[in-house]
Amino acid sequence: MPRPILATIHTAALAHNLARARATAPDARVWAIVKANAYGHGIERAFDGLRSADGFALLDLAEAQRLRALDWRGPILLLEGCFDARDLELCSRLGLWHTVHCNAQIDMLAAHKTQVPHRVFLKMNSGMNRLGFKPERYRAAWTRLNALPQVEEVSLMTHFSDADGPQGVHAQLAVFDAVTHDLPGERSLSNSAASLRHNAALTGRSDWIRPGIAVYGSAPDTPEHSAAHWGLQPTMTLASKIIGVQHLAAGDTVGYGSTFTADKPMTLGVVACGYADGYPRHCPTGTPVLVKGVRTRLVGRVSMDMVTVDLSPVPAAGMGSDVTLWGRAAEGAVLPIDDVALAAGTVGYELMCALAQRVPVVVV
Repeated sequence: MPRPILATIHTAALAHNLARARATAPDARVWAIVKANAYGHGIERAFDGLRSADGFALLDLAEAQRLRALDWRGPILLLEGCFDARDLELCSRLGLWHTVHCNAQIDMLAAHKTQVPHRVFLKMNSGMNRLGFKPERYRAAWTRLNALPQVEEVSLMTHFSDADGPQGVHAQLAVFDAVTHDLPGERSLSNSAASLRHNAALTGRSDWIRPGIAVYGSAPDTPEHSAAHWGLQPTMTLASKIIGVQHLAAGDTVGYGSTFTADKPMTLGVVACGYADGYPRHCPTGTPVLVKGVRTRLVGRVSMDMVTVDLSPVPAAGMGSDVTLWGRAAEGAVLPIDDVALAAGTVGYELMCALAQRVPVVVV
């Protein structure tokens, strides 16, 4: 039989979370963000759960082609725009909308020969300081784009750096409003954190919202709030089984480096999952895990193919018992991916995206 590890993608949860994001801005249209292969879920596997979106936003032309191959005929937005002048040919052929964040991209458009004008989203750097035109350069970029025959419509966009924390969105929103208040064009402002935490301040200001991580069942502002707080459901479950049992005496150690020492007799379960499956190697002793739906803990160091878990809270567990590394257990209990990420000192995004190719995936 195959190794018992399995990832499950929950289509109904994707649809639920997308609807939850839409409810934060009922008058806006919704981009479903499917960059990084739909945050590790797989574009083709996630598509049915996200097909109620008004558009899909991503980074790669190859991913855009995969969406068109799924017969998606609605809007697709390239969030970082085009990287080369030749990319504009594919944008024309596939009907892609694309972000413009620098003068080089305007130059490419100006030199582009096309029968079909492009829909572009002009990005402002309102404080994130990654991509986008500085506020004092933004109107000049808009004027130049708006004059190009290669451009059909210019929409306006920015990205919030602190929507998930105490600074919030107000300072960046004030900058954006001051520069764009009299410019025509649709606006796209809100990521997951802005949509969930600041929807009151943003109501009526954004024609398109861009929920990413919330759609995949992770809280954008963990640990302040949980996914359950925002009404989000887990969209990915990583599960395996116990493939071995060890009985330890006080003083026995576990795993590489002997980083865990038993202070009393205990029983361990050896689970078929390791860092080669995408489970974080830096998860320490104490990282939560579910065995037969009961919450327990990881002990010792994560190996390439195995982890060891404390079976003390689950005395009935043994060979073949179900283990949930994150997501929803067969018994109905949920282990939020954010809880595992927090223990590992990272974020749920990374765990989703790091799911290894060798892990079988099913869609339910």
